[in-house]
Amino acid sequence: MGLFSFIKGAGQKLFGKKKEEVAPVELTKIDALKAEVQRLGIPVQNLGLELAEQVIVSGSTQTNADREKVILALGNVEGIACVSDHIEVTNPEPESIFHEVKSGDTLSKISKEVYGDPMKYNAIFEANKPMLEHPDKIYPGQILRIPAQ
Repeated sequence: MGLFSFIKGAGQKLFGKKKEEVAPVELTKIDALKAEVQRLGIPVQNLGLELAEQVIVSGSTQTNADREKVILALGNVEGIACVSDHIEVTNPEPESIFHEVKSGDTLSKISKEVYGDPMKYNAIFEANKPMLEHPDKIYPGQILRIPAQ
């Protein structure tokens, strides 16, 4: 459990659509965040979200990896600056570190910096699926999971 900071102005745009794109029933911010976790297929039971100064997330997952993915899925949304984690993990394993993507970063560059080997970029890519769809699709301000090696 903890408090995780994100860059409020960076991330996926879930809130506020152009007028011509508005769906018949507009989702609340909490509904949009829950829908994003569902869309990504991250297994979390009893997902609870509160939105005030920060997103407060609760529920339970089998692994720390799933817990971390929920935190990142919520925090890497434009307009979200902080996620307060209250997720219980039933089978804990070593936690990952989080890395903020800087301008000019690639997964290979991050891999070389963290692991000393640029060819281990795929470990970072796999650790961030399904939020990342392609190794080249990262952006400054995005927060990534870097698993222990």
